[in-house]
Amino acid sequence: MIFIAVRFTVRPEHADNWLTIVDDFTRATRAEPGNLFYDWSRSVDDPNRYTLLEAFADSAAGEAHVDSDHFRAGMEAMAGAIAETPEILNVEVPGQGWNKMAELQPK
Repeated sequence: MIFIAVRFTVRPEHADNWLTIVDDFTRATRAEPGNLFYDWSRSVDDPNRYTLLEAFADSAAGEAHVDSDHFRAGMEAMAGAIAETPEILNVEVPGQGWNKMAELQPK
């Protein structure tokens, strides 16, 4: 599994509509056969910062994502709304996805 975390700092005038800006890209990526998840969150400390957590089944799926037309379109759409170059973490993780957290169970 390829796991990717990306932190985006968005220009203040685009922060409230960021999810609209990335909506087409998000939906297209989630529809890719090798995509395992693609989830956005907004910082509670900085309203201009968003984090994207995404995973792909393998490196071939990750390459297909980066080579897609919607990836290029998404990069173009985001470029006009970001305040700085995003930070990225990209790692290969053994296994196929989520596991249960042993330290916490619902009561």
